[in-house]
Amino acid sequence: MSYPRGLPVGIFLLVAAITVLSIFAIERSETQRAQTQLSSRTTAIASALERRANASSAYLRAGAALLASLDEVQPEEFRRFVSELKLDADYRGAEGVGWAMVVRPNQIAEFEAIMARGAAIPAQLHPPPSGEQAYSVPVTYLQPDTERNRRALGFDMFSEPVRRFAMLEAERSARPVVSGRVVLAQEPTGDNPGFLIYMPVFEAAPGGRRLRGYIYSPFNASDFLASALAIEDSGEYGVSFYDRSVSEENLMASTLATPEARADQHGVTVAIANSPFVLEVSRAPGGALSGLSMATLIFGLLVASLLMLLVRMLTQQAIEDEASLIWFEEQASIRNSLTRELNHRVKNTLANVLSIIALTRRRADSVDEFANGLDGRIRALSATHDLLTRSDWGTTPVAEVIRAELRPYAHDSDRAVEMGGPQIELAPNDALSLGLAVHELATNAAKYGALSQPGGKVSVLWSLAAPELVRVEWVERGGPPVPAQRGRGFGTDLIERIVAHELRNPVQLDFDPEGVRCVLMIPVRQPTEFSIRAARAQAQGRTILSDPAK
Repeated sequence: MSYPRGLPVGIFLLVAAITVLSIFAIERSETQRAQTQLSSRTTAIASALERRANASSAYLRAGAALLASLDEVQPEEFRRFVSELKLDADYRGAEGVGWAMVVRPNQIAEFEAIMARGAAIPAQLHPPPSGEQAYSVPVTYLQPDTERNRRALGFDMFSEPVRRFAMLEAERSARPVVSGRVVLAQEPTGDNPGFLIYMPVFEAAPGGRRLRGYIYSPFNASDFLASALAIEDSGEYGVSFYDRSVSEENLMASTLATPEARADQHGVTVAIANSPFVLEVSRAPGGALSGLSMATLIFGLLVASLLMLLVRMLTQQAIEDEASLIWFEEQASIRNSLTRELNHRVKNTLANVLSIIALTRRRADSVDEFANGLDGRIRALSATHDLLTRSDWGTTPVAEVIRAELRPYAHDSDRAVEMGGPQIELAPNDALSLGLAVHELATNAAKYGALSQPGGKVSVLWSLAAPELVRVEWVERGGPPVPAQRGRGFGTDLIERIVAHELRNPVQLDFDPEGVRCVLMIPVRQPTEFSIRAARAQAQGRTILSDPAK
């Protein structure tokens, strides 16, 4: 049974997708709720602004009715009127309440006399009226009597186009009219906008009525907005107040210190003294996710991670159990193959031993000679077997095989043994054959050749004769002369028959008078991995590639 490795990831992605959909629904609901709150807050602030403006308009209507009944507006009477209105401390966001009389060109001296008589600081009409101007409407009285309001006394409001348009409209409609965006005469600089509400005051005249002047209230736009926000707090919202339309040049006041990106905006029209203004309320960009969305995200990721971990553990356990069953099957197969391989190697070794026994028996003249010869050759096989066992019956270096056979003679001070050559590895059977050949050559040299007397020297050198063939050369010098007439011994037969047969290459064995010379050509076989182990390694490699986390 196979278990899909992507199942844990699939479960994680499914739960994550559900979490994302939940967060999307929560965020959409939060956005709708925020928009509803924004709209509600905008309406409340707009209502507060209209109430402030309507209250000021009502006071101005009352003042106009009172002033119309007086023959002459005296400063004390006007001050008493304003005080009896019982306005709150900030005059409901206004700078105060003022009286501006109509002054025709022939009344300028009379106006300045009134200002000199009734004002704490004498004021003159300014700017001087132009020739095209029918009359002037200078600020005559302005309560409360503060240093700031005194700056406006004598200022001809009719000389300024925005104020003049509002006054003419008020005269025409006989009701309160608000001016557009202006800078009040009270302001020391020209960067703090405001507006004014005018209510005309008429007097009886032949054939109808005549304009006598205006009772008005000047408003600093920032103070007016702040007075409304004292009733309806803006909270976390930003509030901007515009004259008639939303634009930078029409901005009257704003609670935003610096321009910034706003997440959402809502604007409404505010009627102030029958003129439209625009109120815009906006909220600052919120965080990436709301608190509920963040909690949902964290909880969803935790659940997805736990489910993925649990499924992964179960899947991994199932995969490991399946791999264990396959491993046990492979081990059983390997044991069977190793048993067959061991049986084959034992048979080969026994065949070599039997051949050695047969040759030794034919060449031996006594039981002792047979036993000694057999003992040495069996020990040579044993030494090579030890090397092969240490290498796990893998490849064995040529140097190790030769060194093992010549070790008894290498440290003899009377004789010299020289070995040298590159690092070359031999297959197990080839190493056994080389060990037997070197043993026979060394035994012969110790009995009759260079190793039998002081001053003798044996040189064993090897090199690659071809990419897959190593040449081993045995040369003896300094020993007794080799007789021309000699018998054929067991060592010669073993090297020329058994070793040559096992190495599959002829052996060159020369008995020169100076010493024995033997050249062996040994194949260098490329090692191949045990087929079952190779198949298992490939299977493990595929498992690792398909499951990088393992």
